[in-house]
Amino acid sequence: MTLSPAFRKASTKDTPEFADAAHRRESAWAFRSGADTYDDVRPGYPPAVLELVDGCRTVADLGAGTGKLTAPLIDAGHDVLASDPSPDMVRVLRSLPIPVWRSTAEATGLRAASVDAVTCAQTWHWVDAAEACAELDRVVRPGGRVVLVWNNLDVSHPWILRLARIMHSGDIQRPGFIPEVHAPWHLAGELRTTWVQHLCVEQLFDLMASRSYWLKSGPEVRKRMTENLRWYLFDRLEYQPGQLLAIPYRTDAFVLER
Repeated sequence: MTLSPAFRKASTKDTPEFADAAHRRESAWAFRSGADTYDDVRPGYPPAVLELVDGCRTVADLGAGTGKLTAPLIDAGHDVLASDPSPDMVRVLRSLPIPVWRSTAEATGLRAASVDAVTCAQTWHWVDAAEACAELDRVVRPGGRVVLVWNNLDVSHPWILRLARIMHSGDIQRPGFIPEVHAPWHLAGELRTTWVQHLCVEQLFDLMASRSYWLKSGPEVRKRMTENLRWYLFDRLEYQPGQLLAIPYRTDAFVLER
């Protein structure tokens, strides 16, 4: 049996590394399936993220996934539109009472100057930043803003760092990272905060299954990942079935203005 690597330093990268645009698109396309699992175990976002679009009436949530940020935006009283390129994500997203369609941040399908704000949560690292910035300049009204948001497993906790290694996830963006942004947009503000999500120990297997690495992998790799995680949680850490765990997260959000 091949076990997870021993403790190593967390990633120092600002973004995932792709060989080229085709590699990025192929990796993102892994999310063509698995939307129900994603919706069950992926975390939402701290309430402070919603404050970043205060005063914006119409908000387009692009790369919305299953609606982890979309639904709170609706509850906060915004007029919300939402899109995602994955047909499976959109299938779940359509349970929300708003306009939903398939598109990318580079080609949104929105009319020019039609929204007051755009949100991209857990999305920006999958897009061509230069093309997306040009498209958002087209669709966001004068005086509007763009909000980019990431949740990362907080790998400053050693056990979470090893968990992230086993899952092939979690420490992609280093603490303090700045996203790639192109004119006319510039970074006008940021939010950095930590919080916890509570999951039963068994749900960590589903959390692993919601990652692009798992979704792209075949049966043998998935079998090895599952055994590594089982060993780590039950043998190494001695957690018990049904035990509730506090999973620490780090949220980084950025406000872009012209």
